Amino acid sequence: MLLILVTTLMSFDDTTAQTSRTSSARSYVERGNSWLKKGEIERAIADYDLAIAFDSGAAIAWRNRGVARQMKGDLAGALSDYARATELNPRYADAYLDRGVIRYSEGQYDAAISDFNKAIEINPRDATAWNNRGSTRGEQGNYDAAIADFTQAIKLDSRNVEAWVNRCSVRYRQGTYDAAIADCDRALKLNPRHAFAWYYRGLARQGKGDPDDAIVDFDRAITLDPQQAYFYFNRGGVWYQKGEFGRAIIDFDHTLALDRNLAEAWSHRGLAWVAKQDYSRAIADFDMALKFNPGLPDVHCNRGVARLYQGKLEEAEADFGRCRELGGVLKPEAERLWREARRKRTAK
Repeated sequence: MLLILVTTLMSFDDTTAQTSRTSSARSYVERGNSWLKKGEIERAIADYDLAIAFDSGAAIAWRNRGVARQMKGDLAGALSDYARATELNPRYADAYLDRGVIRYSEGQYDAAISDFNKAIEINPRDATAWNNRGSTRGEQGNYDAAIADFTQAIKLDSRNVEAWVNRCSVRYRQGTYDAAIADCDRALKLNPRHAFAWYYRGLARQGKGDPDDAIVDFDRAITLDPQQAYFYFNRGGVWYQKGEFGRAIIDFDHTLALDRNLAEAWSHRGLAWVAKQDYSRAIADFDMALKFNPGLPDVHCNRGVARLYQGKLEEAEADFGRCRELGGVLKPEAERLWREARRKRTAK
């Protein structure tokens, strides 16, 4: 997950021509801003409604109401307000940025990039716009372009922690682990309490083959933000690699307590149960993984192995067949076990 930045509330420009109606609209916008800063979303929306009633051409009122609606979770209403704001003021960079954030969150990456492009065209010195476009490009797998955007964001604002963390994340995905670690180091100097900086540095250290330091970083990330399922999941993966299967299971338990729908966590806990020779629990976990994502070939293969250990050859064969149908390949050890089980059955 790459980090997106949001913009701040705006006030009326002092150069706006004053009439009694624009003056009233200004007052309601300012009061709405005050309510929103206090977390009083409904009161803020009510004041923005009044501002629009007094001056329907005030783009700022539409945009700020969009921000309030977005905070409320009313994304359709927010998109409508941002659209109106940009109709009234086609050079309203923040409205494009805000709409881009929603489109990013909904997986509409091309539309989000279009909005961030417009924001950059209007204000090319806005580091937030470059960061957000980089995050979107990163989610599309366009890593070189993402890094270029994060680098530009950092040039414009060298204290932009999210840009450093995001570049760290993308460099980790590219496998340039030392560069990723250097970026997260810089982020942590700026903000030592940034949980995702610890997390991504942990991933880079894990990728580099440094499991002990990776665990230290995951520990710190979890301490700072214990509600992130993937923090536990990846620490569990390192414990599994180290042969600490009991600790791995505990971390996968935490993962599933936070996100029960995460098929990979069920699958990995199943592998840990196989390693502990508890095949019934392993199969139960593989069943759950396939419930949430039936298209995982490795889970079919691994469930087949667990069934082999239980002596359930026909069920294992069915799993191996499904694994191959999905494009999976049996590992050499699984092939050996299967051949041995068939040999013993033939010998009978």
